[in-house]
Amino acid sequence: MDATAGGRPVKRKRMINVYPTRGTALFLAALPFILLLLAYLFASAARLAINPDDKLLPSLASIGAGFARMAFEADPRTGDVLLWVDTAASLARLLAGLAIATVMAGVFGIAIGLVPYMRTTFNGFVGVIAMIPPLAILPILFIIFGLGETSKVALIVIGVAPVVMRDMILRVDEMPRELMVKAQTLGASTWQIALRVVVPQMMPRLIDSVRLSLCSAWLFLIAAEAIASQAGLGYRIFLLRRYLAMDTILPYVAWITLLAFALDFGLRRLQRKAYPWFAQGRS
Repeated sequence: MDATAGGRPVKRKRMINVYPTRGTALFLAALPFILLLLAYLFASAARLAINPDDKLLPSLASIGAGFARMAFEADPRTGDVLLWVDTAASLARLLAGLAIATVMAGVFGIAIGLVPYMRTTFNGFVGVIAMIPPLAILPILFIIFGLGETSKVALIVIGVAPVVMRDMILRVDEMPRELMVKAQTLGASTWQIALRVVVPQMMPRLIDSVRLSLCSAWLFLIAAEAIASQAGLGYRIFLLRRYLAMDTILPYVAWITLLAFALDFGLRRLQRKAYPWFAQGRS
């Protein structure tokens, strides 16, 4: 609504056109984290005042000691520094699953979205497969592949690939038809259209889709490790749960979050570096 100043109408900017300054943006971005930390500190102090041995909400000092114990001290039983052993095991499974799922989704998603016969044959099939809850078939994977690494990687692939594949099919379908018509007018074959027109357009979108699937991939990994594993971040969290060791579980959760954020950041940087035109068009 317009206001008046000295009898003259003054136009106010709409909220959708008001942007924070850089300093304000940094403060607003940090505000939810600060409030969450303050809420935890308040609740922890209140519980520890009643019971100094309370394990549910340990103090920051206890959490720091728990992280240092897992990250820098060798385990008396195995001689390993457990945080790094668990991180290496989990990242190997996660990256293997994501790599296979990305290749499958990229190749088949583009093929199904581009070729009518492929779309007619597989579009419905992929849609049904994507609706199956991956965790529901985890026992089947354990029966087929055993309790080793294959079943855990397979769960990530089955959970991520169909969703990313459907997204690729939709993105190919949204491509301007003019591009296809121009390429055909210039005499391009189906392979040339796929490799020189569609793939370059889809690669940055594929990276976006994988970024959105990171959280699901971590979920499947943690679930698989919690059920059958001897090492891994998810295995360790569920093992420590038996002892209510929140001073160690909370740093593990924060570490997983940091790893997920680092993977997302790396993919975002890769997208900007490899496809700057896509990032410029988005900004």
